[in-house]
Amino acid sequence: MAIDIKLRQKFFDGDEMENVNYIPLSLDENFLKINTKNLPDSLPLLVLRNAVLFPEILIPITVGREKSIKLVREVYSESKILGAVAQFDFKIDNPTKDDLNKVGTLAHIIKILEMPDGAITAVLRGLNRFEIKNIIREEPYIVANVEYLKDEKPDLPNENYDAIISSIKDITWQIMEQSPMLRDISFIIKNIESRSFLISFIGSNPDITRNVTDQQSLLEINNLQERALKLLEILQKELKQIEIKNDIKSKVLNEIGHQQREYYLHQQMKTIQDELGGSPASQEITELRELAKTKKWSAEIADFFEKETAKLERMHPGIGEFSVQLNYLQLLLDLPWNEYTKDRINIKKAKKILNEDHYGLEQVKDRILEYLAVIKLKNDLKSPIMCLYGPPGIGKTSLGKSVARAIGRKFGRISLGGLHDEAEIRGHRKTYIGAMPGRIMQTIRRCKSANPVIILDEIDKIGNDFRGDPASALLEVLDPEQNSAFHDNYIDLNFDLSKTMFITTANSISTISSALRDRMEMIPMSGYLVEEKVEIAKRHLIPKQLELHGIKEGTVKFDNDVIVTIIESYTKESGVRTLDKQIAKIARYYAKQIALSETIKPEISKQKIAEILGVPRFTKDEYQGNDFAGVVTGLAWTELGGEILFVETSLSKGKGKLTITGNLGEVMKESALLALEYIKSHASQLKINSEAFEKWDIHLHVPEGAIPKDGPSAGITMTTALASIFTQRKVRKGIAMTGEITLRGKVLPVGGIKEKILAAKRAGINEIVLSKDNEKDISEIKPVYIKGLKFHYVDTISDVLNFALLKEKVKNAMKIE
Repeated sequence: MAIDIKLRQKFFDGDEMENVNYIPLSLDENFLKINTKNLPDSLPLLVLRNAVLFPEILIPITVGREKSIKLVREVYSESKILGAVAQFDFKIDNPTKDDLNKVGTLAHIIKILEMPDGAITAVLRGLNRFEIKNIIREEPYIVANVEYLKDEKPDLPNENYDAIISSIKDITWQIMEQSPMLRDISFIIKNIESRSFLISFIGSNPDITRNVTDQQSLLEINNLQERALKLLEILQKELKQIEIKNDIKSKVLNEIGHQQREYYLHQQMKTIQDELGGSPASQEITELRELAKTKKWSAEIADFFEKETAKLERMHPGIGEFSVQLNYLQLLLDLPWNEYTKDRINIKKAKKILNEDHYGLEQVKDRILEYLAVIKLKNDLKSPIMCLYGPPGIGKTSLGKSVARAIGRKFGRISLGGLHDEAEIRGHRKTYIGAMPGRIMQTIRRCKSANPVIILDEIDKIGNDFRGDPASALLEVLDPEQNSAFHDNYIDLNFDLSKTMFITTANSISTISSALRDRMEMIPMSGYLVEEKVEIAKRHLIPKQLELHGIKEGTVKFDNDVIVTIIESYTKESGVRTLDKQIAKIARYYAKQIALSETIKPEISKQKIAEILGVPRFTKDEYQGNDFAGVVTGLAWTELGGEILFVETSLSKGKGKLTITGNLGEVMKESALLALEYIKSHASQLKINSEAFEKWDIHLHVPEGAIPKDGPSAGITMTTALASIFTQRKVRKGIAMTGEITLRGKVLPVGGIKEKILAAKRAGINEIVLSKDNEKDISEIKPVYIKGLKFHYVDTISDVLNFALLKEKVKNAMKIE
């Protein structure tokens, strides 16, 4: 008897399904018979992940592995014959010969269908069982020698065999009655006459025989009667599981009633756990109590933990509060109560580590070593918290890592940039949905130590709004007198942070509140000289990037001139972060050349740098001479380091109007007004006709107008520029200046002296005018920074003008009357 069944492909939906050919499934044994004498001795093997193909069965297989796709395409274009073998573990993505079952099925590819995701679906028809004898090869796919197996059919008539087949049908009908989704295939089983096909059909159906291991065990049995008996055993086990499941479902429905259906899944799980003889919730509580015995916390905390655990026991596992309370208790256990790492403070070793990790920064490293020495002598951390401040990219954060490595402590980092919510520091109260501890306690939890080194990064970029002021919350954290009993709102217990070493970093201290600044020792970190950047690149950046990109030492060589070219033409920073990126770009270029087996020259030339990095992005700031009246070079400090700036002035016929341009802030505009007023009040001393101020309009401009500028340090520069334009006298060549002015003509000190000196050196300036009060700042700077520079210290604006303005007038001088 033959029956045609229209098998609709499950991988098509909607209208597309109508365009798919229906595949006939023949139940006629004669149709499936093949000539076993002509079967190939070796077969390419298609490895099935979670399915077993039986003889006489037709199934669609989705093929996604590259090896399998190649196999199916090649076989379908030729013999259309392959072997289908199931793998032991469906989790293995790339199975080898050791991952395959020994028995599989000879299969005929009827059709392959291309899927939208790049995979293909192959419709396979099982023909004959075989056993793998040996593997011939594994690439591009597995090919094996096989021996074909014959089914041992019982002699007929056979009452036992008939009874087993009848029982299989009965139990299958019972399973289908219990599982509504199986009722659609009942008419197929009803019309199957072939006993071997019945065994294969039921045994291979994943909705009836769910376990792939059971399916494989059926396939490996040669005797049909024994195979049928094994199938009967599997079906009885499956029926029992379905009955237990339905019984549990019935009990749960009767227990919870119609008004509590939302608890259905939780109650069903509870009933299953009761059947298995234990509740995971009670086991978890027992585990919590066992872990609590190992903690080094005080008796007070131990009592508190026991009360909270008792509260958890009284809760139903199905409610949301149960998981909240459980997470809270797990957090208490995770925190390192009185658990400390042992300090290994060796000042000489610490100095060596700091020198290995960072070049330069001698003042900062000395202060850190002093800090460590105090800890070693007193074993006490009650001293001011260090705040390292300076331009970005100079190694502030990495210094903290080096400190942790030097003393053998755990390291944690908290980024405070953009923080607005006070609860990020102190935590949320448990009553809120989604509550969690603050970042301080989360970091302590991750470090698994109560005395780590914690970097509080970007402390100058903390904000505040209606949610609170995080900076105020940090007052408790950073106060040595208070942090021994730090209170996190979520934990609701005091935690000792007094042994924790906090190091903060900032780019600018102007935005840090005075109360917070008072709790920290401010340690300035300046930018690097070009010579220092060259050394940092050679010692740290270049070896690091070559290693990261898999380039062997000596393959690529950077000489000093090339590194200087990269620094001056492709970076503009006080630190070395952009320099690191540019070196990484060069390393990627050479990694590609090596991968392509191209010949490369180890020495990098400047021309090669331009080829890799492109046209130079920056030009070196250079002094522009003294050919024009009213143009003076000033020195400025920015978050990126020091820079030179030019103050330009011009006169035009008018009524004495002052125009200020260049995107200047209020303080800088006030400096311009002060400078003009000083020139007006001292016009006779400067030999300027006082009527000129009413006949000429003045325009003061600071170039690079897209960049905001502010601060008082350009006061003497503006005054000199205005004096020069009105007198048409030349400004002394090769000088730059910085200093604040007062209305009575005093010159006041300014900050950022080291950065400004570095900017002057980069621009080729050799003389600098400063306030006399800044002389102490110069004395603290290492001689290498000021080598080749001459400093002129002044008290008044009159001193500045007497030195800066030459008696010689500029070429083509204007006549100012």
